[in-house]
Amino acid sequence: MSQDLGLWTVPLAVIGGAIRVSTPFLFVSLGETITERAGRINLGLEGTLVFGAMAAYATAFLTGSPWAGVAAAGLAGAGFGLLHGVICSLPRVNDVAVGIALMLFGLGLAFFLGKPFIQPSAPPLPSIPFGFWSDLPQVQAALRVNVLFLVGAALSVVLWWAFRHTKAGLVVRVVGDSAEAARAMGTSVTRVRVLATMAGGVLAGIGGAYLSLYYPGSWNEGISSGQGLMAVALVIFARWNPLACFGAALLFGGAGALGPALQSVGVSSGYYLFYAAPYVLTLGLLVATSSPDRALAGAPGELGLSR
Repeated sequence: MSQDLGLWTVPLAVIGGAIRVSTPFLFVSLGETITERAGRINLGLEGTLVFGAMAAYATAFLTGSPWAGVAAAGLAGAGFGLLHGVICSLPRVNDVAVGIALMLFGLGLAFFLGKPFIQPSAPPLPSIPFGFWSDLPQVQAALRVNVLFLVGAALSVVLWWAFRHTKAGLVVRVVGDSAEAARAMGTSVTRVRVLATMAGGVLAGIGGAYLSLYYPGSWNEGISSGQGLMAVALVIFARWNPLACFGAALLFGGAGALGPALQSVGVSSGYYLFYAAPYVLTLGLLVATSSPDRALAGAPGELGLSR
């Protein structure tokens, strides 16, 4: 039986929206954390995210399997990550310039190849109804969680642990902090950075699959709304810490859900302003963390921004 919860609808909708909206932020930020921990910046993840969304939707439509779409998005992301990693390994090549070029390439290629799939309907990813214990439809709707959100949450814990307690995590950190020290250990800096960039691309592609196959669950040219670029800013805010990335992704997701939540209780004044909340939050966080003492805390030593 439906009940009117009044203003309690807003926090419930924000919580549910944070869970739904945060997943792409989480996957892209975790991918960028791996990449930057290895000493490389990839600003092309916005293009990887959108191309992953298109690849997932097209594959799911053609095969009838949303999980095949997720796999295709991950493979597409790996391809973009490999391309970025190999090009940036060449002498006198700037990571930022290559990232911007690949972002535009990914966006353009996705729009070109994805035009035939704007109208057809692909099978969506399933969700788990964690709100079964409540009779309130609002609670049940808020706690419908997609499996990829749970995978992303678990992955943030695994990466946090791996960076501190595994040999692979130590190698990535050493390569990111000092290439000379890594070479002295006999580690191939180029190979580690290419593999880390590929791993980051895989996660960004899977984030795109979530967009097109679950929320909002369709494919169109404006599906990402800049979430890939905002996730890169989120990594700086989270200080390259996977666990902090999870919390920051929920914060960005909650900001993105604020507009629809207020609209659901009849607050329509300033409608577009509330929808701009994630962008305002991104700008505010970058300004708040722009102090030299705060902005560089925790940054890998080989990143261009810390030199």
